[in-house]
Amino acid sequence: MKNIKIYSCSLLSILFLLLGCTKDLDQYPSVETTSEAVYTSVDGYRSVLAKVYGSFAVAGNGRGDADPDMASATATWGYLRVYFNLQEVPTDEVIYTWAGGDNMVELQYMTWGASDTWVNAMYYRIYYTVALCNEFLRNATAEKIAQFGDADQREIASFAAEARFVRALAYSHAMDLYGNVPFVTEKDAVAAFFPPRIARADLFAYIEQELTQIAELLPEARQNQYGRVSRAAAWALLAKNYLNAQVYTGTARYADAVTASKKVIDSGYSLNADYKQLFNADNDKRINEIIFPIQADVERTTTWGATTYLVNGPIVGSMQAANYGVLSGWNSFRTLREFVGIFNTNDKRGDLWKNGQSLDVDDPSSSSQGYGLVKFTNLKDDGTYKTDEGLVSTDFPMIRLGDVYLMYAEAVLRGGGGSATEALALVNQLRQRAFGGTTGNIGQAQLTLDFILEERGRELFWECTRRTDLIRFGRFTGNSYLWQWKGGDVNGRSVDNKFNLYPIPTTDMTANPNLIQNTGY
Repeated sequence: MKNIKIYSCSLLSILFLLLGCTKDLDQYPSVETTSEAVYTSVDGYRSVLAKVYGSFAVAGNGRGDADPDMASATATWGYLRVYFNLQEVPTDEVIYTWAGGDNMVELQYMTWGASDTWVNAMYYRIYYTVALCNEFLRNATAEKIAQFGDADQREIASFAAEARFVRALAYSHAMDLYGNVPFVTEKDAVAAFFPPRIARADLFAYIEQELTQIAELLPEARQNQYGRVSRAAAWALLAKNYLNAQVYTGTARYADAVTASKKVIDSGYSLNADYKQLFNADNDKRINEIIFPIQADVERTTTWGATTYLVNGPIVGSMQAANYGVLSGWNSFRTLREFVGIFNTNDKRGDLWKNGQSLDVDDPSSSSQGYGLVKFTNLKDDGTYKTDEGLVSTDFPMIRLGDVYLMYAEAVLRGGGGSATEALALVNQLRQRAFGGTTGNIGQAQLTLDFILEERGRELFWECTRRTDLIRFGRFTGNSYLWQWKGGDVNGRSVDNKFNLYPIPTTDMTANPNLIQNTGY
């Protein structure tokens, strides 16, 4: 299969997807070949699997996203950068300096429409990943791999389970962000057709079935190569979807969230002693806590999106870039006073930069307004770093144990069963790490849903969970929780509930008669 660029803005064009291949899972795609050649060996399948995983990290086949997979507007920034913007920029965690120049004013102020460039970019990045997975799975059927020996067949079958997980994760993002969406699997022919629309609840059921099945096919927890998924990742994604099932389907599944979370908790992972090590350039060593990362590497997996964006972007004002392992700060984003207010001064997770920064933001375009907040760095454990024009080697923990602890605790509080005592103990483990001792411990009476929402903010800020969390708690739209510049007002204002979902892009609405636009757009 040749690697081709996708210039069309319609999902229909993605159905014709052909993909390039890489030699290793931690390299960017660079080798072009044909399907007749690539699917003749286990190494060939492994190369395509690298492209599948790499679709979350890089946006092209060359250094720094050169030779892009998709040459349409902001889609060239890559999956993770776009996902971060949709999950974080409209919330209380981020105020963005260059909103006008980067077409993010509507995203920042929650006034987007169906032609918004970032809303469109995320949609098409999701379906690019889905298309890669589908193409891989078409070539990994029992019939296709019958030519191989038994051991090779088992390995390729395991690869297929991994591809199904990646597709389930991408479809979970589609379900969360867009609701009722087009639905395409490997069983659909590679030809021009109008993909059917799947209802959000039906997509939830499909993802649940997929994850339940592949949890039995993937390697045992912690037994796969770093950067690739084990069954613990499937359980964790199930837990996250169950926790949000009331939003997605109208039916609560908190008991299932408890069960799935507990499987992960009991599978041999443990919290890393140093919170900040989870987000530095040596975080590939944190296999005890990071369950599924999106990988980065200065030399081999290079992108101006992903964690390069998350390391350089928050360096503002008088902050010294070298202290974070890069050459210069981008002065891109800071945080807001409401989010600052949830941190105790002894909580080591909130590394706020106040020097030269005001707490209040009267002018969002001023990088000196809003405290700086750092989470990701390009520093190694010993304080040294290696960079190339600001590119970084810091992986993004898409799934990690700390999140699972909080999912378990929340599901228990919401009536899902489990143990309230264990829920409290798990939360206090996180807080003991954050406070460097037991001074931050809470009692059972303090473990409330409001506390959980704040603790999720403290533990998981900038890990692409905030929008989803605020929606689940009924705080994203409406006026029950206001923060500066919500809805475009300096003190925040009520926002229409339609913004709990992003719209289906106008381009796909025009191209596909099976689609129905989300209410209010």
